[in-house]
Amino acid sequence: MSPSTEFLFIGFQNVQLLNPVLFVFFLTIYILTLFGNLLIIVLVAKVPSLKSPMYFFLTQLSLSDILLTTNIVPKMLHVVINGGSTISVAECITQFYFYGVSAAAESLLLTVMSYDRYLAICKPLHYTSIMYFGLCVQLALLCWFSSYILMLCIVYLISNLIFCGPTMIDHYFCDVEPILDLSCSDHSMIDLSYFIQAILFALIPFCFILFSYISIFITIFQIPSTSGKQKAFSTCSAHLIVVSTYYGTLITIYMVPTKGGQSHEANKVISLLYTVGIPFSNPFIYSLRNQDIKDAVKYTYDIYHRRLEL
Repeated sequence: MSPSTEFLFIGFQNVQLLNPVLFVFFLTIYILTLFGNLLIIVLVAKVPSLKSPMYFFLTQLSLSDILLTTNIVPKMLHVVINGGSTISVAECITQFYFYGVSAAAESLLLTVMSYDRYLAICKPLHYTSIMYFGLCVQLALLCWFSSYILMLCIVYLISNLIFCGPTMIDHYFCDVEPILDLSCSDHSMIDLSYFIQAILFALIPFCFILFSYISIFITIFQIPSTSGKQKAFSTCSAHLIVVSTYYGTLITIYMVPTKGGQSHEANKVISLLYTVGIPFSNPFIYSLRNQDIKDAVKYTYDIYHRRLEL
């Protein structure tokens, strides 16, 4: 049997009658995702009041969300509108690579953002001297560089697999499990590599974030005034919501065992929350719960409105 050179996504077979509605829905979400994340990037670049480490890292998070959703959604739209779609093995591995890079970068960036909030609340007198702009750039580059380099290891191993079995992927994008299911090669090294990367990019960051927020909550509870507690908590509430959603979804997808067709379909729906829902919701969570972002939107609107009146 000759090796397979392409796969077939079968997408959402159980709801094919709703495919036109799903196409319009996902396309709308995709456009709003790009708009929301690009708006965050432009606001931080243009508005002086947003020149701080927290908002610098927020732009990096937006870049990660743009990479994630742009890597997944256009192909998914093709799958939905056609009731399925083929993809070459090389394209599939490439899609998985950038999916892994964006996921790893987002996890590391959320960790750095938790460290930023820890310093701001627990070490306010030393915050500006520790979290200076040069360090912010170095931390962001470290997040991206480590994600790109370490994902190359597992992608290199996957690229050496031979695919000679069924070519159907019961999913809407190339994740590691569907790829390995189609391989007729030994993939024990990939399993080990993926396990190590899960520790590096998920478990260790999660523990660091957990430790940071335990320290933050202890500090907040020691603040005597109610208004002081509310102000301190408001600076990290949006990040806490994003972290909870992100890791809650990851744990459900990759750590909760799935058996049977119904569980597999549920897993696809949960994956939608991660690949479509989180990139869409992140900028709006930060906007709705952050007065600085609201003021920046108003500031930018007023500037352009005055220019149009001239």
